[in-house]
Amino acid sequence: MLHIINAHLKPITSPDIPCGELLIDGGKIVAIGEHVDAPADAEVYDAQGKLVTPGLMDAHTHIGLDEEAIRWEGADYNEYSNPVTPHMRAIDGINPRDEAFQLALEGGVTSAITGPGSANVIGGTFAAIKLHGVCVDDMILKQPVAMKIAFGENPKGCYGQNGKKEPVTRMAVAALLRENLAKAKRYAEEVDAAEKDPSKTRPYDIKLEALLPVIRKEIPLKAHAHRADDILTALRVANEFDVDITLDHVTEGHLITDILVKAGKPVLVGPSLGNKSKFELKEKTFATAGILNKAGLDVCIITDAPVIPLYHLPLCAGLAVRAGLDEDAAWRAITINPAKVAGVDSRVGSLEIGKDADIAVFEGDPLRDIQARAVRVYVDGKAVV
Repeated sequence: MLHIINAHLKPITSPDIPCGELLIDGGKIVAIGEHVDAPADAEVYDAQGKLVTPGLMDAHTHIGLDEEAIRWEGADYNEYSNPVTPHMRAIDGINPRDEAFQLALEGGVTSAITGPGSANVIGGTFAAIKLHGVCVDDMILKQPVAMKIAFGENPKGCYGQNGKKEPVTRMAVAALLRENLAKAKRYAEEVDAAEKDPSKTRPYDIKLEALLPVIRKEIPLKAHAHRADDILTALRVANEFDVDITLDHVTEGHLITDILVKAGKPVLVGPSLGNKSKFELKEKTFATAGILNKAGLDVCIITDAPVIPLYHLPLCAGLAVRAGLDEDAAWRAITINPAKVAGVDSRVGSLEIGKDADIAVFEGDPLRDIQARAVRVYVDGKAVV
């Protein structure tokens, strides 16, 4: 049992406790408040002068699939053999021994949503994982979380630049997506019919099987879309097939705020740090998160790690605050909001009784102070930093 005392607690879902206590037992938070009753034999950690928050979470990364300090040998995030690969699963490509995991933990980031890249129109499923462990199966928070799809320059550039393989155009990107969602919808009807009638043989197609959770609204599409027109195409297709969707990157989201508010879908903004490496990023600005949040949307701030190293997640949130994002909203954007997007907010994302004891202890405020650092990090109540 661990008893954290004299801490500035930031629960996220309730007001800060300037000098509070936290009690951890069995990997769970069992008490939180200005004072808590703790057994005399509990281990005590005095967090005097320190900020204690839930472990941070990123809603869109490729950690473990696009490894640090390695080339093609560790590039397992894009299956370039075909533009439609819904049957790829992040869990089968994640390497927990990638040094990015420990570096992220040292930055106070304890969990992430990770999965395929954006080369393919349909890339495969993402997983929500904890960032400490040896076997990825034991690190899973939820699998699958979402089905990756991509619009714009990436699928066009990977397949169509030579003009010989679909998709060459944005029209073809949308057409491929529609074709496969239509097939999956018909497949779902056939599966349902076979499950109701024992005389019918249940069909099996590995790609369409992977799309069943999308058609049944068990998981959303996870749409890589930077440009405004691509964002709108993503929404158009999702509406046509009545499936759920999250909008990832939304670089030009601030240009179509009213439409996004009407759609009411989660917006995962970033990576906003770095140069404008392609035309789609021409309108990139740290102000986007603040504009969308003020309009009433649920915003997550993402690094797209390793595009931006995952340990820079709080830095990205701080830069969004400097550009106009409300500070409390920035904290939610890297804790409870991504947990809600992943459907794991009953376990992580805030300091609440019954939740996993995934906790970051900061010396300084990482959203305000470039010198701030995580001095202790716990995952399931175990110190990992």
